[in-house]
Amino acid sequence: MRHLRLEVPVAAPATEVFRAFTDWAAQGEWMLGTDVRPVLGDGRGVGGRIEAWTGVGRVGFLDTMVITEWDEPNRVVVRHTGRVVRGLGIMEVVERPDGTSVFVWAEELELPLGVLGRLGWPLVRPAFADGVRRSLRAFADVVESGRWSPQ
Repeated sequence: MRHLRLEVPVAAPATEVFRAFTDWAAQGEWMLGTDVRPVLGDGRGVGGRIEAWTGVGRVGFLDTMVITEWDEPNRVVVRHTGRVVRGLGIMEVVERPDGTSVFVWAEELELPLGVLGRLGWPLVRPAFADGVRRSLRAFADVVESGRWSPQ
């Protein structure tokens, strides 16, 4: 397993942050190069299934996920079940005393390609982390600017 944990402050209450990041269809507005959609149910609860296409045009990969934990408005855990991405994705919202929040994005990844994947992780991790970091800043901007509207 390889771990990644990043966070971003969001000037919004936890309930709003939670609703915004679990608006799967809207994730493409802030997640770099990714379009997400629910494929079983509405993707809101344990057992829900979602999938994300990450890439440009036809070059990329499909990331299939099943929701294994749903603790609204605090935490969602998904199990990545695809061919390329496997492991856990953990998204958490921590409300601050002043009514703002911190959005935490964590991944516990089982790397593909065996030894080659493990050796390549130190090279890939900085770019992957940078993309997630930029996406989280875009997420905070979308929520704070009011461009995201509740489902």
